[in-house]
Amino acid sequence: MYIILDAINYFLAAIMLSVSVAWMFLVKSMWITFRDSPFLDKYNSRPHHTPKVSIILPARNEEMFIEKCINSLLEQDYKNYEIIAIDDMSDDNTGEIIKKIAKKNSKVIHVTAGPKPEKWIGKNWACIEGFKRSSGELLLFTDADTTHTRKTISLSVDHLLSEELDSLTVIPKMLCLDWWTKITLPVLSTFLHTRFSALRVNDPSKKTGYFFGSFFIIKRKTYEAVGTHESVKSEIVEDGALGKKVKEQGFKLKMVRGEHLVEAVWARDLTTLWHALKRLMIPLYIQSSKMAVGIFFAVLFLLFMPFPIIIYSISFVNMSTSFVILLGASLFASGMFYLGSAIDAKKGLSLGFRHVLFAPLGSTVIVSGFASGILHAKKSNAVTWRGRTYSISDTKQNAISL
Repeated sequence: MYIILDAINYFLAAIMLSVSVAWMFLVKSMWITFRDSPFLDKYNSRPHHTPKVSIILPARNEEMFIEKCINSLLEQDYKNYEIIAIDDMSDDNTGEIIKKIAKKNSKVIHVTAGPKPEKWIGKNWACIEGFKRSSGELLLFTDADTTHTRKTISLSVDHLLSEELDSLTVIPKMLCLDWWTKITLPVLSTFLHTRFSALRVNDPSKKTGYFFGSFFIIKRKTYEAVGTHESVKSEIVEDGALGKKVKEQGFKLKMVRGEHLVEAVWARDLTTLWHALKRLMIPLYIQSSKMAVGIFFAVLFLLFMPFPIIIYSISFVNMSTSFVILLGASLFASGMFYLGSAIDAKKGLSLGFRHVLFAPLGSTVIVSGFASGILHAKKSNAVTWRGRTYSISDTKQNAISL
């Protein structure tokens, strides 16, 4: 009996050491990303013309955020631009707010999106409706819960044209409005610094291409060449899918940091956080169910398992040496977990360390949300987003390379 128990403990200890090594890799990668990623406002400026920019701003049920977003866009120091604000059949006062602002300022064009066609995700359809009304040489896509400092557009246009890019996307400061997001996002975003870091996106030898939906600017001819949002009409993570297409087709894409220039809301409460987590996992499952399940178990051991194993090993630590070794291995793994979460909370999200103390609870939310995504991926109401439900089981999801 004790021989079997010791064997199990040593096996778990080996897993915990592997988890520790994985966290060391994540922490190192995250630190390098923070250190070496380029910034929106740091580049060699060169003379160029000032093309018209069409800002395409889709909005559905955004009455809490839309006015602040549009006002931040109206205060830009760039002169040659228009704001196309699309009310995507909102159930609240979003449309009325846009209409009121548009009457006062000719830069704002109020568009009411028509009924969403079958197989289209709502935001993708709203973007196309806005694109049809645009006239700019450059297209800047942003979200209604995003705010921009005064120089954001002029910097992005100057950066894009000075470096002869086809598209440019900006990493925003992610605002955490509620306690649940504050304890969850520091854990989750550590993975963004490896798989979807600016260093990978900007490396021509890597296949990784990605846009942040809160801010990406793209040449009109490039947007048309990759098929516009129509080419990703069924993608639930449409910004990732479109950025991937831009890079795959050989266009020059660059990702830059702009946390001091752009702010965006990732989740607003526990409900939107839950659906955001499902929204990350479901496309992976549609691509490959086996790979998605594998990723789920990897996340389970990286983010969650060290803590119940600590409790288990402490409970029987006097029974045998194997429990002592298991306790040490699990404590090391949890220590690396806390280190990674603390670095991201402070440098990436500007959160206090007190939120990191509850990171294991945030991990529980992540693991549960991913599990729910796998279990619901094939259902008719797999994804709920901005008051709509979607079934994507019969669509191709290609936002993330596995």
